[in-house]
Amino acid sequence: LLGSDNAETSDRVRIGAPDIAADGALVQVTVETDLPGVTSISIIAADNPVPLVASFELAESAVPFVATRIKMAKTSDVIAVVRAGDKLYTTAQNVKVTVGGC
Repeated sequence: LLGSDNAETSDRVRIGAPDIAADGALVQVTVETDLPGVTSISIIAADNPVPLVASFELAESAVPFVATRIKMAKTSDVIAVVRAGDKLYTTAQNVKVTVGGC
């Protein structure tokens, strides 16, 4: 994700994902934040062949919450990147994958 290296780690961005995923083909992930002015939320699976697995553009009045299912090739960090105003905020959670999905 362009500019994600400059993202500020924030505990105001929260990832909901299992600690252990029995099947990497179907990993439920949620991302939410209480940051004001959120315009996008992206989800990255760091060790996937294509790390960017989802990106959501949000309307000004949208609640900053997304839920999706992603594929993960192997145990990896799931990283959320939230754009609020002109800044990027991020957090990560490690998810152990017992059977890869990619």
